[in-house]
Parts: sequence; structure tokens; C-alpha cells
Amino acid sequence: MDDPTPHPPQIYRLRTPNSPTSPKICRDTIALLLQATGHRELADTARLLVSEVVTNVGAHTASLVVRLEAVVRHDRVRVSVYDETADATPRPIGPDTQAESGRGLLLVSGFAHDWGVTGSDGFPATGKRVWFELRDDPGGS
Repeated sequence: MDDPTPHPPQIYRLRTPNSPTSPKICRDTIALLLQATGHRELADTARLLVSEVVTNVGAHTASLVVRLEAVVRHDRVRVSVYDETADATPRPIGPDTQAESGRGLLLVSGFAHDWGVTGSDGFPATGKRVWFELRDDPGGS
């Protein structure tokens, strides 16, 4: 019998150098985390989206580190990727569908239940946060 009482969210954080291996480290970590916490069906989508967002940090910022945060609830996960760029102002998001690159945020908007870009809110002290939320399919197994 399932426990009808929702459990408090579980928060996991990873800090990695901003390097060519960061996308793989972050996507493998999020996949393992989701499998371990009972969200196996979200793991592949989370891997894809984390890889895209972390790759953007490497391609578009001078941040020395990438911070990954996952807030896991019984029916969803919210993943945030932080950079430490001096310009903490969120840039307008509007992926160019005709561009040769830069389709990562288009994937995020297509696969995530919800997503956005904000300032870092103090974690880290400067920079910005790109976040997305994935939800379990209530009709799935």
C-alpha cells in the first residue's frame, strides 16, 4: 500500500569545474539520482536537459564552476543549473529555431513541464540559474 503522506523534498547538490567533462558528469549524476529515488521514467529526459543546460554554461559564460541542484519530491523533480558569471541579469529566452546551434533551451521548453531563468538567489552569490521541472506521468507504471 502506498503512503498517502507526501514526504518533504530531498535536496541534492553537485559542484563541478566548468570543463568539457561537466555535461557528462552532471547528466550521469542526475540519472543515477533519479533512478535511486524512484523516478526512473524521468532519468532519460533529465539527462538530455541537464546536458544541454550545463553545455550552455561552458559555451556562453566565463564561470569557473557549474552547480547542479535537484529537488526531488514524490511526484516531480526540479533541476537547477547555476553559473557564477558577473552578469547575474537573466537574459531574455527565445531560442532561434533557425540557428545552427543554441537549440538546448528549445529542448528544455519542449520536454519540461515548467522552466525558467532567474538570478542565482545567493547560491552562488553571483550568476544566474536555469531551472526545469519534470513530473511523473500519473498514468504510467
